[in-house]
Amino acid sequence: MTWLAVALGSALGGVFRYGATLVILPSSFFPWGTLFVNVFGSFIIGLGAAAVVSSGELLLSGSWRVFFMVGFCGGFTTFSSFSLQTLALLQDGRPVLAITYILASVLLCLGGTALGFLAARLLSQWGV
Repeated sequence: MTWLAVALGSALGGVFRYGATLVILPSSFFPWGTLFVNVFGSFIIGLGAAAVVSSGELLLSGSWRVFFMVGFCGGFTTFSSFSLQTLALLQDGRPVLAITYILASVLLCLGGTALGFLAARLLSQWGV
């Protein structure tokens, strides 16, 4: 059952990633779609992590946790694309843009994870 949860989550995450990168500000100048996907994926994984550890009780079953955190987030987030796009910016002679992209990705993804964690705790306090 765990393998199936990972497989289904990964497939769904991959489809959502593909759609998001096509829809969200497609540009050859800056990879906005990938940045959005990484930030939103970080939010989702923070939400899932908090739902597991909040007040010591499991708010998500093991299968749902694996579905979202391993499967969906693994298929959805795109740090491999991030690395390739950063390298491309460097190879194109745009080091300032590459550094901007690295910093924005890391800082915004950390922020997304923290916000997801906070959102899960607030929802837990409200009984949701």
